[in-house]
Amino acid sequence: MAAHKVICWDCGAEVNDLFVNTCPKCGGLLTVKMDLEKVKEMKPTDLHKTPIGVWRYAPFMPVDVEHKVSIQEGGTPLYTTTALGEAIGCKNTFVKFEGLNPTGSFKDRGMTIGVSHAKELGAKVVGCASTGNTSAALAAYAAKAGMKCAVFLPSGKVAMGKLAQALFFGAKVLSVDGNFDDALALARKMADERKLYLLNSINPYRPEGQKSVLFEIMDQLSYDVPDRIILPVGNAANIWAVYKACMELKEVGWIDKVPMLTGIQAAGSAPVARAFAAKNENFEPELNPETVATAIRIGNPVSGRKALKAIYSTGGYCTTVTDEEIISAQQLLGRKEGVCVEPASAASVAGLRKLIAEGIADKDERVVCICTGNGLKDPDTIINNCAPPIKVGNSVEEVEKVLSQ
Repeated sequence: MAAHKVICWDCGAEVNDLFVNTCPKCGGLLTVKMDLEKVKEMKPTDLHKTPIGVWRYAPFMPVDVEHKVSIQEGGTPLYTTTALGEAIGCKNTFVKFEGLNPTGSFKDRGMTIGVSHAKELGAKVVGCASTGNTSAALAAYAAKAGMKCAVFLPSGKVAMGKLAQALFFGAKVLSVDGNFDDALALARKMADERKLYLLNSINPYRPEGQKSVLFEIMDQLSYDVPDRIILPVGNAANIWAVYKACMELKEVGWIDKVPMLTGIQAAGSAPVARAFAAKNENFEPELNPETVATAIRIGNPVSGRKALKAIYSTGGYCTTVTDEEIISAQQLLGRKEGVCVEPASAASVAGLRKLIAEGIADKDERVVCICTGNGLKDPDTIINNCAPPIKVGNSVEEVEKVLSQ
């Protein structure tokens, strides 16, 4: 394996049992500590022999390349969104569109590393709880690796596009009576009994792959660090992964400052944002989270404390946006830039719009909004918030009449 160790994020103890997801001593969260001494001898351009994507950054990853399970994830575009920026009032706005990953979301980044590590360990069955994107990604990578896959979904709370993917890739899809947190509790119990290898973001290897989105952004901006990076926050591993990547790039001397990491939650599912508003380092779970943005409808985020650490340490910010603001931002991005994202992804754009309007973010900042998933993941929400098709007769005159209105 690549040089690293797993340590407890809370007490600092080194953990040698690679099948556990929390510290055997204190029950705390785990994280991976990479040995980057060899990377310090490198330059960013030394990695460019490998095409842009997650595995370009293998020296920062805790899995040997010979074990990789890949379907060419990463390498997503960073759009310069001039029209969007003008509409929002922030002229230097970029959108990192993760919806062009193989299964349509950023979760592929974590799964290529997580499933590759499962392969290293000899795991035969992998599993996860999911609001949709995680299950789609795990099902695809498990299929590629030839592993059995079980996904635990909250009953009636998953967008059809995501459910279809999990079924299509051959996973055993289990509809759990309850919300995401109930589904995760059941999946964790199965993992504790060693009946499957859990690949939710509580697994410390999953966020390691998600670090690559920051590496790519730096590559695409020629290591000219943006002022702010904005992310939707649900289970909160992604903002922690971006923070961890920033710290690693700073450690090896490839950057000398870090962006303000800013998390955006839906108003109906906002335990991290409430904790930030109260200046707390921990959060109170939300028992009945509700939002149209199903991918971030999570009341008890596993990495919530890590997210708060990332935000506080970078001088960032955390706030909420309403469902109406999310849908408005989703449509604005589509109609100004031709980019179709799912509602949770649009939270980052809605958040920037709000921060500019309230004077929290400066209009001259260089800002990257990470949009985490493709709009076709949740077509029902798009259709329900757009005007229906216009009925016309089969004549040029009727079409012209409609177009002139």
